[in-house]
Amino acid sequence: MAHPTTDPTFYRSAAEAAAAPAEELAYVVAFDRAAARHDAMTVLDVRPDSQTYGQVVGWTEMPGYGDELHHFGWNACSSALKHEGHGTDGLARRYLLVPGLRSSSIYVLDTHPDPRSPTLTKTVDAHELSANAHYSRPHTMHCGPDGVFLTCLGGGEGDDDGPGGIALLDHNTFDVLRAWETDRGPQHMHYDAWWHLNQNVLISGEWGSPSMVENGLVPELLLDGKYGHALHFWDLAKGAHTQRVDLGAQHQMVLEVRPSHDPEATWGFVGVVISTEDLSGSIWRWYRGNGEWKVEKVISIPAEPADPDLLPPALKPFGAVPPIITDIDLSVDDRFLYVSCWGTGEMKQFDVSDPAHPQQSGSVRLGGIVERRPHPAAPDTPLSGAPQMVEVSRDGRRVYFTNSLYGAWDDQFYPGGVGAWMAKLDADPSGGISIDERFFPHDEDFRGLRVHQIRLQGGDASSDSYCYS
Repeated sequence: MAHPTTDPTFYRSAAEAAAAPAEELAYVVAFDRAAARHDAMTVLDVRPDSQTYGQVVGWTEMPGYGDELHHFGWNACSSALKHEGHGTDGLARRYLLVPGLRSSSIYVLDTHPDPRSPTLTKTVDAHELSANAHYSRPHTMHCGPDGVFLTCLGGGEGDDDGPGGIALLDHNTFDVLRAWETDRGPQHMHYDAWWHLNQNVLISGEWGSPSMVENGLVPELLLDGKYGHALHFWDLAKGAHTQRVDLGAQHQMVLEVRPSHDPEATWGFVGVVISTEDLSGSIWRWYRGNGEWKVEKVISIPAEPADPDLLPPALKPFGAVPPIITDIDLSVDDRFLYVSCWGTGEMKQFDVSDPAHPQQSGSVRLGGIVERRPHPAAPDTPLSGAPQMVEVSRDGRRVYFTNSLYGAWDDQFYPGGVGAWMAKLDADPSGGISIDERFFPHDEDFRGLRVHQIRLQGGDASSDSYCYS
C-alpha cells in the first residue's frame, strides 16, 4: 500500500534510510564575517565519479548583510510518518529553512525543480519571530510532526537576553505560529533540541544568552560557571518542562543533543564544550531509569599541553589547548559517534554499540590552534580552524565537516584567521576513518566566505527522526 505521504526521502526506519540511494549534493552555508558581502547557500557535488566532485556547483545569495548563516534544516522529514495521513499529505523534503544567527531573519529556499539552484521564496523577518513567538537569534532547526521547531538563543525585541526557547513554524506556509513552550519551568538559556518521538520527550541543551556569546567567549563568565551546564527534558505534546539535570557548574556549554535513531530507545548523547577544572571536553549519555531521566559522563577528552607563545591570549595563562568539543553526530545505525575537537584539530570516532561504554575506534587531525595540520591535498599549507560542524551520510560511510564555529569565536581562538575549508572522511563499517584526499574545497572555492553547517540531499544523520523499528 502506498504511503499517504509520498516523498521517497521520508524513511519509515533507520535501516530503510541507510539502504536508500546515496546523497549526490551537499548544501553548505557560507557567511561573510565582515558583513560587507551577502551570505550564501552553496551546493557541492559529492558524487565520487563526477568530474566536478568536491566542487561548488551552486550558489544562492541571501539579500541582506551580516546574517551569519549558521544552522539550518529541512521543512519536513521522516518524522512526518508519525502522523501520516493527518495533515501531512503532500509534504516533501523540499525547502531549506536558513536562519541568520545575528540578524534573526529566516530565509526559505526552494530546492525544486533544480536542487543545484535553490531559490529564495520567502523571508521571515526578526519582527515576525519576535511578535509571534517572542524570540530572537534563531539557531537550530528540526522538522517535527506538528511543525518546524526552531530553537532560539534570545528573547524578543527589547529583551535580547530574555529566555531563549523554541518557535514553532508552519510546515507549509513557514509562518511563525507561536512559542512552543507552555511551561518552561527553570529553563532560561537554550541551544539545541531534539526528541524521542515515540516516547513523547524533547531534550534541550544550553549555550548562553546572546550577550554572552555574540562577541566571543567571556572568560570571567566561564570561570564563574555562568554558561549553560544543564540538560532539560520536556513533554513533547504539551510543551511543558518536566525535569532539569545539572551536569555541574564546571561543565560549561551543553550543546548538541543526539538521541538514538532507534524509535524505541530512550538514550542519547550530548557534548559539553569545556570543564573549568582541567579544560577537558566531555560527552554525556542520558537514559531513563526508575521513572526519571539520568545523565552520566561517558567520554572525557583531555586538554593538550602547549607552548603559551603558540596560544591565543585567552589560552596563554593555561599553557594548554583544550579540545573545545563543538559538535557531535551519531550515525543512523547508532553504531558510531563522531566528536569534533575544534581546539586540538581532531575528529574522533567512537564505537557506541554499548552506549554506556564508548570505545574510540578512529581519529584524524586537520588544523588546530597549535598544530595546524595540513590536508593531504595541500601538504605544504598549514590549516587554521579545525573540524567543527560534522555531518554523517545515512549509510554511515561518509563523514563531512567544515572548520568555522561562530565569527567572533573564530577570531578569538584563531586570531590569524580561519579561512574556509571542508573535508570528507571515509568510514569503515567495522570502525576507523581516513581522509578523502580528493575532497578539499577551500578558500576561494567559497569566494572567501566562511563555511558552517552541512545538510545532505535526501537527509543525513542529524536530520530525521524515525518512527518505526
